[in-house]
Amino acid sequence: MTPASRLAALAGTWRTRRVLRHADGTWARFEGKSVWFPDGALLRYVEAGTLSQGGQRFMARRETLWRASPGGIEVLFADGRPFHCITDDAWARHDCPPDLYWLRYDFRAWPRWSVRWRVTGPRKAYRALTRYDRPAIP
Repeated sequence: MTPASRLAALAGTWRTRRVLRHADGTWARFEGKSVWFPDGALLRYVEAGTLSQGGQRFMARRETLWRASPGGIEVLFADGRPFHCITDDAWARHDCPPDLYWLRYDFRAWPRWSVRWRVTGPRKAYRALTRYDRPAIP
């Protein structure tokens, strides 16, 4: 798929599940939904759900912007600053000194797909796996 066709295929609602494993041995789980919808020439991504960590539950939300480019799919923070670019080999990197984020997207089981995060540095150290699939239509 081209970056533009892959991006177009993301439009709509997805069930979202994430597990985070921190370097100190603690973990967290996120369950919710994500929606990609047109916002001008971009797709806006809004994720909302519940984060469970340490026996507590919190409402969680995040937002990014996505656009196709010749180099892949660019992911931007909600304010338009660059976050990372998903290249043809499905790898991405975000340098946020002093921490470093490596992301590996896996679209092989489309329309189920996932992204693995590895974050290293003095402020953050964790691994995460996020899985996306289309919710069942009632």
